[in-house]
Amino acid sequence: MSSISKGRLTTAQSAVPLRPVAVVDIGSTSVRMAIAEIDGSGNVRTLDQVSQGVSLGKDTFTSQRISRRSIEECARVLKSYRRLMQEYGITSPDQVRVVATSAVREASNRLAFIDRMYIATGLEVESLDEAEVNRITYMGIQSLLQSNPVLATVKTIVVEVGSGSTEVLVVRGGNVLYSNTYRLGSLRILEQVDKFKTSHAKQRAIIETQIRRLVHQIYEHVDAGKEIQIVALGGDMRLAVSNIEGVKTEKSLRSVGTDRLMEFARAIGNLNEDELVSRYSISYSDAETLWPALMSYALLAREFNCPVIHVAETNLRDGLLHDMAVRDAWTAEFRNQIVRSAINLGRKMAFDEPHARHVASLSRKLFADLIEDHQLDQRMELILYLAAILHEIGMFINARSHHKHAMYLIQNSELFGLSEKDQLLVSLVVRYHRRSSPQPDHEGYSMLDRNDRVAVAKLSAILRLAIALDESRSQRISNIRCRHEEDRLVIITHGIEDVSLEQLTVRQSGELFEEVFGMRVLLRSDKH
Repeated sequence: MSSISKGRLTTAQSAVPLRPVAVVDIGSTSVRMAIAEIDGSGNVRTLDQVSQGVSLGKDTFTSQRISRRSIEECARVLKSYRRLMQEYGITSPDQVRVVATSAVREASNRLAFIDRMYIATGLEVESLDEAEVNRITYMGIQSLLQSNPVLATVKTIVVEVGSGSTEVLVVRGGNVLYSNTYRLGSLRILEQVDKFKTSHAKQRAIIETQIRRLVHQIYEHVDAGKEIQIVALGGDMRLAVSNIEGVKTEKSLRSVGTDRLMEFARAIGNLNEDELVSRYSISYSDAETLWPALMSYALLAREFNCPVIHVAETNLRDGLLHDMAVRDAWTAEFRNQIVRSAINLGRKMAFDEPHARHVASLSRKLFADLIEDHQLDQRMELILYLAAILHEIGMFINARSHHKHAMYLIQNSELFGLSEKDQLLVSLVVRYHRRSSPQPDHEGYSMLDRNDRVAVAKLSAILRLAIALDESRSQRISNIRCRHEEDRLVIITHGIEDVSLEQLTVRQSGELFEEVFGMRVLLRSDKH
């Protein structure tokens, strides 16, 4: 990743105050930490990396809860990491980010685990949902893809086979075409197969069948096309390319032939865990999952008929460091990726794209003009824009109650880059773009805190006005400005002779706006 380096800082960079930070990734088989420095320009230099094995995934994937022993082992590791952080001068909460993935996320005692880590170490553990993992993965790999002359133009599958799940991103020309998390990882497969009391060879055959099913599922979800490349993330593939002859290295990528990888994976499958630990100096937990992970990558490359698979050094911690460098800001490029994902969902639901885009544009103008009234941040502006894009997708199911159908579709789709909370906010704004106002007992709305409830009400009121302005679906009203006159909001449009239809609709749709903001809404035409 170009923004992350492991060499010395330049003289110019060293003159900028450096901010030491730490990121911790609590995974299914180990707890890993990276310590780095971030300069004033957002450049990152990694200073230290440590890893210790903790088998959280084995607990969760077999009994759905993390054992007391594993909880205390994880607390012990985090205590040791906390001491190392202090040695680097990392003492403030804003210098640290601790995240947990599927092993913690899926555990029934997730909250008890998170509370115990805080009591033992003072560290706040954030349980990442699947969409957030995909977002961070993209942040970590984006610059690498764009800087590579081959990967910058063709469709590229970025895949990481983890212990608990498999993350897939499909990117072309910097644009995310598809993202998904498949709940099948190397350790999860092993735990499922352990239930069958059969021979080692039979278990391996069952595992390979499971992997082939996953690979075929990914193939069916991705429109392969003629030219496609695969970039693999994860320590299993980095180990493989370090031990296979003839691997090509170009900048931050190493490339290995699919057939060579398959041969290496088959050879790994013939060794027991003791032999793997001794030969490759890895932990027993890593040795246990090495073969199914490598087979997954090799079979995926064969399914897509890729003769070569690329391996990147990037990992989840790189993406987390990138996030800390930009201070969790949604860059313009990243916002565009989220919008593209919403438009792709709309197209799947056969939405009226010109109308949706125009309503989104009007929503953005109203949001800007009313900023003193709503006092919401730019993140909420994007929530409003996405809701405007998707407000009619429920028509795909039925015109009747289509606002409720749209809410369901949004909540059960994967919009790239949005957390579960963000996706809920989008779905609720869409839910209230027509008919009833938000009510305390409504599904989803009742789960929000006060600030988010107020934000949903404000955004829904603005969206209703934007929709009313394009009641004719002709996109003829585009040039608008807002003006306050006593207890009224006057929307002025330019160059339109007759706006009687829109005036009537704005009056009808402005009830929620008056309820939320305390102002009646009028539409006025400035013909000149």
